[in-house]
Amino acid sequence: MILSSQMNRWLIALGMVVCFCRHGYAQNDNFENDFESFRKSINEDFEDFRKKCNDEYAAFLNNPWKQFEKEEPVPKPKEETVPPVIYPKDNLDIPIPEPKPLPYKNIIRVPDIDPQPVPIEPLEDVPSPVDVEKVKFQWFGTDMRVRYNLSDALKLRGTKEHNIADAWKEMSSDDVYTNLAYDCLQLRTEYSLCDWAYFTMLKAMSDALCGKESNEATLLMAYTFCQSGYKMRLARDESGKLHILYASQHVIFGQPYYTLGKESFYPYDIDATKLYICDQAFPGEQSLSLLIPENPELSKAMTLARTRKSDRFPDVRVTFKSNKNLMDFYSTYPTSMIGDNMVSRWAMYANTPMSENIKSQIYDDLKRAISNCDQLKAVNKLLNFVQTGFTYEYDDKVWGGDRAFFAEESLYYPYCDCEDRSILFTRLVRDLLGLRCILIYYPGHLASAVELTQHSGIVGDYIQLGNKIFTIADATYINAPVGRTMPGMDNKTAKVILLE
Repeated sequence: MILSSQMNRWLIALGMVVCFCRHGYAQNDNFENDFESFRKSINEDFEDFRKKCNDEYAAFLNNPWKQFEKEEPVPKPKEETVPPVIYPKDNLDIPIPEPKPLPYKNIIRVPDIDPQPVPIEPLEDVPSPVDVEKVKFQWFGTDMRVRYNLSDALKLRGTKEHNIADAWKEMSSDDVYTNLAYDCLQLRTEYSLCDWAYFTMLKAMSDALCGKESNEATLLMAYTFCQSGYKMRLARDESGKLHILYASQHVIFGQPYYTLGKESFYPYDIDATKLYICDQAFPGEQSLSLLIPENPELSKAMTLARTRKSDRFPDVRVTFKSNKNLMDFYSTYPTSMIGDNMVSRWAMYANTPMSENIKSQIYDDLKRAISNCDQLKAVNKLLNFVQTGFTYEYDDKVWGGDRAFFAEESLYYPYCDCEDRSILFTRLVRDLLGLRCILIYYPGHLASAVELTQHSGIVGDYIQLGNKIFTIADATYINAPVGRTMPGMDNKTAKVILLE
């Protein structure tokens, strides 16, 4: 069954009837009643289609699940880390050397974020019985509520195929679960949840309603995730415990996966060698994206105040408190890449915006510090702020392995490395000055460059993309001004990452 053609026929029919009604009932008081009747019939057709899809899916769930073996994780890249270099302060007054273009190997572009998945047809809010109340649960310190009847909660008689099929059919014919999915999608909008945030929110919701880590919680999460338009598969391990697998548009590092058809599915919080999986697609399903277009709106659990300041420019100074709830959410984020391009992972962090909470605390102070500066000096001030206001440390020492930060995490944690500094610096330059930035990857090191638009001439080392000049700005070359490349960088191997 093809969803688009089914919906198109209904939409065409709706358009024809609307045109007819406008012509034939222009002076008729019954027009609104007739139109409402037609609208209800269309909704019933939608509901019939959704029920048929779920009935067919339940039938597939009843078939024997096939056994699949896990694929080994794609390891995070491991390479020698280039230590930071301190630029001699005596060189600050030395005239800018002859500008030189830097070669680069290729350009990495991050695709736009696709629209979020949607149900196979719009979910309608069904009037609930008076005894169905909204149940509260917490997700990263944030209180949320959904309609659910705890006294008649989902109960599985087992996890064999027929048990899951019966439960799926029961849920899809019960308005309680339609309203539950509807409420979850409303929460996705209300709290600005990206796909990963929505996925983890459903986990918290299902655990609260059915019992943490229970088979019922897994099935409820899978059902709601599926009805929301996302691509998932149900699985069972050899002990009979249920698991949910999710499909990602991006390759996730360090996570075992199962290849179903031509797509990778990742288990959530499980590392089983073998799983019995129902490999059946649901109409209209879409893989989740790990790009974050906006931060989730989480309740505030503020840390103690912290101050960051520039050594060279004392007026570049901020004091702020971080939202621990947001930091905890970031800690769950899977590091991934787009396609097979390992360098693209940094753009996914760098393109994530700062939260409005942290912007309101630091951006006014930073704007005042650069308000009377020309563009070059403003960039130099922000660059020195990141170079000297943060303590450098290697990820291996702090985290036991590679751990990239979102821009806001570098403000929160006591240590950061070259990639974190470049991500933070380019975020500040784009937000405060509106200038385009790129990241530059050298083996073992990440730097950045800025397109200066109000400066006559070239002020140092640069990369040229078409007719655009991006001047080097290295947040790990401590105290170095804009235009200086850190010693030891092999520019012939450099890769350029375009940022939004």
